[in-house]
Amino acid sequence: MTLVLLDAVLLALVVGAGWRDLGGRRVPLWLPCGFLVVALLGFLVWAADDATLPVPSLLIGALALSVPMIFGALGGVISERVGVVNVAIEGQLLAGAFVSAVVTTVVGHPVVGLVSAALAGALVASVLGVMSTRYWVDQVIVGVVLNVLVGGITAFLYSSVLSQHVADLNAPERLPALAVPVLSRIPVVGPAFFQQTAIVYLAYAAVAAVWFGLFRTRWGLRVRAVGEHPQAADTVGIAVNLTRFRNVALAGAIAGLGGAYFTLGSVGAFQRNMTAGVGYIALAAVIFGRWDPIRATVAALLFGFAMNLQYVLGVIGSPVPSEFLLMFPYLVTVIAVSGVAGHVRGPAAAGAPYRSG
Repeated sequence: MTLVLLDAVLLALVVGAGWRDLGGRRVPLWLPCGFLVVALLGFLVWAADDATLPVPSLLIGALALSVPMIFGALGGVISERVGVVNVAIEGQLLAGAFVSAVVTTVVGHPVVGLVSAALAGALVASVLGVMSTRYWVDQVIVGVVLNVLVGGITAFLYSSVLSQHVADLNAPERLPALAVPVLSRIPVVGPAFFQQTAIVYLAYAAVAAVWFGLFRTRWGLRVRAVGEHPQAADTVGIAVNLTRFRNVALAGAIAGLGGAYFTLGSVGAFQRNMTAGVGYIALAAVIFGRWDPIRATVAALLFGFAMNLQYVLGVIGSPVPSEFLLMFPYLVTVIAVSGVAGHVRGPAAAGAPYRSG
């Protein structure tokens, strides 16, 4: 009966969207969002097969998987808004995870490790910034090369150094969970979102700060001007390439914080290639979120939810084939990105090097 009702709601949403489209009217954002939510509910009802879904665990796990993607997506939004395609998010996350684990173990304080992760991410991004603004190298190629380079270096150092000196170099102290008064007591949602480590709360603050900075400050106006029309920005006295370099480094620092979550807030010790492609999914979240910090964050949460759903459904014995569960989060990513491809436009000058004069 529940599935029948949900199917009826889905049909009504499709008819409503089609009616507005045929009438030449714009389809409001709440229609596709509502369709996605109802479709997800229908899938959960069917996949659970009369079993009880552990909703609190589902939300907690989804947020844990989403946090690195949120940081990576915010870095990607800033970088592409300023005109540089940041494919190197994966490398920035991995560098942040590696450096934060080592520094925290040596120094003995997670805050220092968190700062070092931001610096590591900024260093990787600075290479992308220099190559794209000074030497005009193809930004996508540089990003892929950086991902491979960082992956190779961290894998080599893990095998030859960290694995042989675990207690001295790869045993970071994890950040404790901090409960927000009142909010943490909200049923279901409270423990999932307001009883977390400082990195998670930092992610909440970063989303608000990046949105406010991009759309409500002079800095954001300059960033968007450089990414949309660098010639016009240069005409009014904005140093285009310098602005790009600085903001790409800032984007890398934010992504590096996401890498620190792996070692200081979630897993603990550094593992080889522990980011497992999260940086690429974060890049997909940027596109799906239409280069908007809040929308990209929602997309990251969606992808994190899809990734955690495969584990939960496997635990409760869902009739869904295991092969489908393994590919489910990536299938969601592909469908989401293909759904907006051709319908949205990124920053006009993203990926195009700027030669002054």
